Amino acid sequence: MMRLLRRLGRAFRREDGTATIEFVLAVPVLITIFMASIESGTFMIRHVMLERALDIVMRDLRLGALGTIDHDGLRTEICDKTVIIKDCPSLLKVELQPINTVTWNLPAAPTGCINRSAPMNPNTNPILGGSNEPMIVRVCVIQDPIFPMTGMGLQLRKDGASGGYYLVAMSVFANEPR
Repeated sequence: MMRLLRRLGRAFRREDGTATIEFVLAVPVLITIFMASIESGTFMIRHVMLERALDIVMRDLRLGALGTIDHDGLRTEICDKTVIIKDCPSLLKVELQPINTVTWNLPAAPTGCINRSAPMNPNTNPILGGSNEPMIVRVCVIQDPIFPMTGMGLQLRKDGASGGYYLVAMSVFANEPR
């Protein structure tokens, strides 16, 4: 082992080829950092846009601007305001649940995303809640990483079947009195 380290040390001291060795050692690290920063930036933009769209649609729903709406209509409204999510209308899952005001327990089950390999059977009649009833809204969509083998792509919670990562947004609102 020491002999190998001495030989490498002598190779680094020589003048010929030193720039090539530095290039070969440094460039893969720099490219990996660059790709991971693009991946994390794209993830953050998608997540922020999903949160923003959910907040805007929930404000409209709470104030009654959407009227009577079903699951597909709610999903369409969210997807219209989330422009960066790829194939949003077919991949976005919306979940509405009332919050029990006696115990104030939130739903414990994690938000489920749509399995991209299975046919979609959404709940077409979401519970929109009664007057002054608090509701929790959770949306989930699976997106593919741009560079799945970078550090950022490896650390994200993945969908086992397709290899995409989860984007989850939540909101809580109280229905206005009617």
